[in-house]
Amino acid sequence: MNAGFFETDITPPVGMEKPGGYWKAYCPVRHDPCKVRAGVFDDGQCKVALVGIDTCVIAADTVAKARSLIETYSDLVGANVMIGASHTHCGGPLFGPSEDDLVGAPELIRDLALNHSTVRDPLYEEWAVRQITTAVVEANRRCDPVTLSIGTGQEDAAVFNRRLRMKSGRTCSHPGKGNPDIVDYAGPIDPDVGVVAAWRPDGSLAGCVVNYPCHGTTGPGGISADWIYYLDTTIAGAMGGRPVTVFLNGACGDVTQVNNLCRTERESGEKYARLIGGRVGSEAVKVMLLAERGDLGPVAAKTRILQIQRRPPSPASVVRSREIVEATTPAGAPSPEWIFAKERVVLDYMIRVEPVVDVEIQAIQIGPAVFLSNPAEYFCSMGLDIKAQSPFPFTYVVELANGGVGYVPNDEAFEK
Repeated sequence: MNAGFFETDITPPVGMEKPGGYWKAYCPVRHDPCKVRAGVFDDGQCKVALVGIDTCVIAADTVAKARSLIETYSDLVGANVMIGASHTHCGGPLFGPSEDDLVGAPELIRDLALNHSTVRDPLYEEWAVRQITTAVVEANRRCDPVTLSIGTGQEDAAVFNRRLRMKSGRTCSHPGKGNPDIVDYAGPIDPDVGVVAAWRPDGSLAGCVVNYPCHGTTGPGGISADWIYYLDTTIAGAMGGRPVTVFLNGACGDVTQVNNLCRTERESGEKYARLIGGRVGSEAVKVMLLAERGDLGPVAAKTRILQIQRRPPSPASVVRSREIVEATTPAGAPSPEWIFAKERVVLDYMIRVEPVVDVEIQAIQIGPAVFLSNPAEYFCSMGLDIKAQSPFPFTYVVELANGGVGYVPNDEAFEK
């Protein structure tokens, strides 16, 4: 088995827009670097790349551009490259509408999408694509003989399901810390800390891939990889030698660090970025130290493209939403009612332009482990269902990989 790792910088300049909300937001200061981290695995028959990128969401066409360049500058097959967004809410503008998406759109739609939403920056995207390419190509160039270890640890105190079951019988996301109408959590967490580690012949760590499900929403202050930065520094500090940690987020569409049943401080800021990253990183180190090392093959990859219809809002809600956005223009942070009205109006237009969307799902195998991608904010319970049904000893679900199609909730979320 050969493997190689490399990382590049994609830290956006101060002042750029930052995705993560549903309105305009900007990067005021820099806290820590945003990176692309790549690992390439080669068993002599097949070669794959796992790539983690510190951004909220990465668009499918951005992934396609990167894969094309990777094929140009290396012997890797683009379809064997998985690119997963860490889902930090403090990264650069790689996702959102662009001018090209809205050619021929009515003026109202253009205004709502471009002036009241985070937009993709074409120059930043071009740079990020080249940095993704450099990370993968250089990781490929650095492939050397390694032994692998694969294992899963448990970290069940760092995160919480953000959907709560209320006394009314409905469920609510973040209903307010200590809300007296909360009954209990409406969904699970997934405590698995999955780690694939590559060890050089001298016993040093070349790099690792870590999978754990949690939003990147601690917000330590400014441009940041969020808690993933402290995951990285925890592993590097413990192992030495500047190993590369490729982080791939798990199924965390309804999982964050916020405990709504706790009445004390809100779990955000520098303290909690360090806490979450340190806890997950420490567990990853423990897994690496305890797991047996060996020649763990084979390597394989498979991709399937699904064609899925967009889910339309009701005609009545579109009419009401249009009335709301045409009646008022928010001066500051808009109200939730205005935000969702804006989103429904824009979605209604998008459905008429593109009613069916190509959605990629991908499986990458490394010995007894399989990484299964989806381009969604995927609810945790469904990730657990996939793990329970998988024939692989180690199954790691990777959300927001190779694109972004929004949330994919479970059936109960639609019913309640």
